[in-house]
Amino acid sequence: MRFSTGIRFLLFAAAGLFAASCSTTRLLEKGEYRLEGNIIEIEGPDADSFRDPDLESYIRQQPNTSLVMGWSPLLNIYNWSGRNPDKWINKLIRSLGEAPVVYDPDLVQVSADNLQNHLEYLGWFGSRVEARPDDPKKKRVRVRYTIHLGQRYPISRIDYDLPTRGSFAEDFLADTASITIRPGSWLSESALAAESERSARAMRDKGYFGFTQTHYAFLADTLTHPGEAILRYQVLEHSRNESDPAGAARELRPYHFRNVTISYPETMHFRDRYLRKVNGVIPGAPYSETVASNTYSRLSSIRFFNSVNLEMTPDDSAGVDCQIHLTPSNPNGIRFGIEASTNSTGLVGISPQLNYYHKNLFHGGEWLNIGLMGNFQMKVGKRLKLDRDVHSTEFGATASLSFPRIVGLPIARFRGRTIPRTNLSFSYNYQDRPEYTRNILSTAFQYSGNLQGKFFYQFAPAQLSIVRLYDVDPDFVMAMANNPFLLYTYLDHFDAGSSVMLYYTTNADANPTTSYHYARLQVDASGNVLSLFNRWFPKDEAGQGIIWDTPYAQYVRLEGTLGKTWTFGREDKQAIATRVLGGIGFAYGNSFYMPFEKQFYAGGAGSLRGWQARSVGPGTSPMLGNFVIPNQTGDVRLEANLEYRFPLFWRLRGALFVDAGNVWNREQTSYEESEVLTLKNFGRSLACSWGTGIRVDLSYILLRVDMGFRLHDPANADAPWRAPNHWFDANGYAIHFGVGYPF
Repeated sequence: MRFSTGIRFLLFAAAGLFAASCSTTRLLEKGEYRLEGNIIEIEGPDADSFRDPDLESYIRQQPNTSLVMGWSPLLNIYNWSGRNPDKWINKLIRSLGEAPVVYDPDLVQVSADNLQNHLEYLGWFGSRVEARPDDPKKKRVRVRYTIHLGQRYPISRIDYDLPTRGSFAEDFLADTASITIRPGSWLSESALAAESERSARAMRDKGYFGFTQTHYAFLADTLTHPGEAILRYQVLEHSRNESDPAGAARELRPYHFRNVTISYPETMHFRDRYLRKVNGVIPGAPYSETVASNTYSRLSSIRFFNSVNLEMTPDDSAGVDCQIHLTPSNPNGIRFGIEASTNSTGLVGISPQLNYYHKNLFHGGEWLNIGLMGNFQMKVGKRLKLDRDVHSTEFGATASLSFPRIVGLPIARFRGRTIPRTNLSFSYNYQDRPEYTRNILSTAFQYSGNLQGKFFYQFAPAQLSIVRLYDVDPDFVMAMANNPFLLYTYLDHFDAGSSVMLYYTTNADANPTTSYHYARLQVDASGNVLSLFNRWFPKDEAGQGIIWDTPYAQYVRLEGTLGKTWTFGREDKQAIATRVLGGIGFAYGNSFYMPFEKQFYAGGAGSLRGWQARSVGPGTSPMLGNFVIPNQTGDVRLEANLEYRFPLFWRLRGALFVDAGNVWNREQTSYEESEVLTLKNFGRSLACSWGTGIRVDLSYILLRVDMGFRLHDPANADAPWRAPNHWFDANGYAIHFGVGYPF
């Protein structure tokens, strides 16, 4: 097999880099060993059924973080430096890498004790942990922790010891159906702690203010019946932490809310009547921690207050005064964002966004948002000269108004942790391309909200848009005459329908720093209500029902996304981010094809980063000659993304990524064979790119530059796979600038 000069160079460079970084111990001092790994072995009759994913976290010394099969790229980078730590070049290299973890024998026994204490906490009484290092090999050592599981005791009987004064015993026994410890359960301190925390929370919701898990005591008898435990479940009238329990004992009484006040600065203009409707703490009502917590969350969900503080003050008459202190945030501001990309052909795209927001327009938490956006694409030739025949200009303006309630329903109907919102939006979009000029006018009526801060929803019962084309280039129309699909998608149409979006995430932070996963589903349906009146609508030459001289669209569009990000390494600075998404659209009834603006596209700063937006697909089809600026779309989309994120130095972060996917069309009867998704052509029509990126993490914002190289280009029928020496060829790469992570 013969390789080109470029490939041979890369192979030699990779071999040299591998050889230079093979040794991960060359910077260790004499007598030092690198901790290569920890091995945990479980022994005992219950070893096969024992499961605890947290065991390793109790080992005090962890090896260097690795990516795959024990390979740690940051450790390799660190070992590229010289032995003199004072040289600037060595300082720089070491700041980019990760120092080897030097084996510390003193921490081995500490780790063994930690594991043993943890097993006792889980209910494995009498467990033993033996720790010993394996024989060192090439200055590397592994530590083996052998766990000999002890005995577990099932609870045979539970005896309750409750206060006899007042109504506490009655209220407690009414909650026994929720008790998590029952006869047959395994005895463990962890289970008892969880039960006392649960029960204390339930009793606070029944009015017992200040009642905590320190009021619980458990005594276990394992001698009366060997191999079993008799549990005494005791509730005290004092805290276990009291130095004088007898003197601290007080009758446990249910409390009620007494005086409720809401205070805020005089300069904060907010309707007091609305605040009292949001507040769930009602004078005279039984005290409930959940009610107080929900009130805090509801006030916070208005997203106008910089801080919300509920101060509870009890008195001797079993009353609790509640003072709600609100501090406002800046009511208005401006946000700016921008994305940019370019490729080897000189095609440059810039997409700026400018938003003005007001979070308290009518003094009741109403959000006003006015946005302006642009999308400018142009071709830059030699000597940075613009090609005036290759350009695209897009302007957009949006205005939305959001009310913190469901319009038409009283706020009192919603007593949960958050307040749903009603949103009204209007937008206008102007597109000037070499082939046509298009105007899109849209409006929507929408409900939105979230549950428990993890499940978000948006429901638009009514959304309308009108698409009009002007100044269509006659040559463009002539070129599309043989392609009914393209011709239809660029005709005027009227879109009236509804949509729903469901989103679940385990971390809703704007820039999550811990592992999390998410799922998103978007469903759009249009024209179904209008189709009920189709017999009364006038018809055009194709037999389509028209409104205002414009055919209405009828379709269903579905799009789903699954994503997961794992953080690992020291202080969770490294991450593996993955995403899989898919979408499909069906046109039927009054439509022959999906409207253009509802079709899917791939490529760009958050998609296949070896291509610019709308420049890949559908399928294996080449770039359409009808468009000077790329405009490739389809009614099916599949995509998968994998990205490794790692720290560099200061606030700089690095990334390595791989993207794969494409867009396709559905029916071969209506499209070219190369555009249609089939099992036969799926492999060769899959676009794939890899790349690297630099990010600047400023905490409140993340700036990103990614460079993607095409690995497999399905449009290149002769040579779809690109060798490394062709990555910088024409149409071989793309550079993207963006704000925030791509996914």
